[in-house]
Amino acid sequence: MTGTRPKHAALTQFPIVENCLQIGGLTLTRLAQQVGQTPFYAYDRQKITERIALLRKHLPEEIHLHYAMKANPMPAVIQHLAHLVDGIDVASVGEMRAALDTIMSADRVSFAGHGKKAHELSCAIAAGIVLNMESEQEMELIAELGNEVGIRPNVAVRVNPDFELKSSGMKMGGGPKQFGVDAERVPEMLRRIGKLGLNFMGLHIFSGSQNLKEASIQETHEKTFQLGIQLAQHAPSSVKTLNIGGGFGIPYFPGETTLDIAAIGNNLKRLLPDVKQELPEAQIVIELGRYIVAEAGIYVCRVLERKQSRNEIFLVADGGLHHHLAASGNFGQVIRKNYPVIIGNKVQSDEKETVSIVGPLCTPLDLLADKMELSRAEVNDLVVVMQSGAYGLTASPTAFLGHPAAVEVLV
Repeated sequence: MTGTRPKHAALTQFPIVENCLQIGGLTLTRLAQQVGQTPFYAYDRQKITERIALLRKHLPEEIHLHYAMKANPMPAVIQHLAHLVDGIDVASVGEMRAALDTIMSADRVSFAGHGKKAHELSCAIAAGIVLNMESEQEMELIAELGNEVGIRPNVAVRVNPDFELKSSGMKMGGGPKQFGVDAERVPEMLRRIGKLGLNFMGLHIFSGSQNLKEASIQETHEKTFQLGIQLAQHAPSSVKTLNIGGGFGIPYFPGETTLDIAAIGNNLKRLLPDVKQELPEAQIVIELGRYIVAEAGIYVCRVLERKQSRNEIFLVADGGLHHHLAASGNFGQVIRKNYPVIIGNKVQSDEKETVSIVGPLCTPLDLLADKMELSRAEVNDLVVVMQSGAYGLTASPTAFLGHPAAVEVLV
């Protein structure tokens, strides 16, 4: 069976060798032995590199790629990506410190997110990173803190646009939002930035995430550029950075298709000449997290027990929602759908069965697979949840019920 692949479109990124998933050049069984315990997350560095190469191939050369660290803040992943991307976007002081531990210079690190505390702002000001301001109150506080230490803070305005990214899994703009400053209030804020003497860098306009509709992303890019050009007329100085967000999605479930990056890139090539004419000094930034790392990662746990209840088979595993909340369906899903799951050391088998895979937690929410047809699994076989490189361990309630933490490895 060497070289064969499973049928599900979301399972084709890793080779299958002798019926066993291979990641980072290692068979899953050998990797599990190397890690020394289950559950664990494994991220394939070559797949991450290939994803950046794909983006570089299809997006215009003028586009600056930033990594949104919240998608996966594992230090080894960040260190690897710091050599491949043009900037890193963080959402906490903890993430800021991790970014500054890499080769990335401080002026290419930006800090977004509402509710920043005074000491967090002080740390960012001292570091010299760019603060994406989320409110007028935050702007005034930044100016005050900068004056106290004699540093002119680098700032940008995060804008809540008057439009949304249609068909996005999570809408971050349009309508009332806790994120950013409503577009109609931004002109006055820009004038105030000039009076306060802050070092104005640009605008951050982020509309939504996890989108698989090229037309929606293309339309949003057009509207984002129009809004950026309009707001720039009120800026205290030239726009140095226009961050148009990300939102590029990946397929998780049957029926979902891979995003056509070439089409998105061609649309950007069409739009950029006019944008550069209006904003000649602006670097155009696309900020991506999930799209860069999600498909490069897997979550692995071990079958502890086969259990039958009223004619249904349950595989009880040593991992669950405390490590992978998203796969349990409790992170953003309205109607629960199964992530792509396989028996990693028995990917393809003539003996199939319909089973549910549950974790060790005493809650019915601890469900990794609900009535999926899989290769028949026995105790000690390895369950693999695919598409797990983003919003995995750090987006999960790891302290729930006091179970051990999962290990993370980059291979």
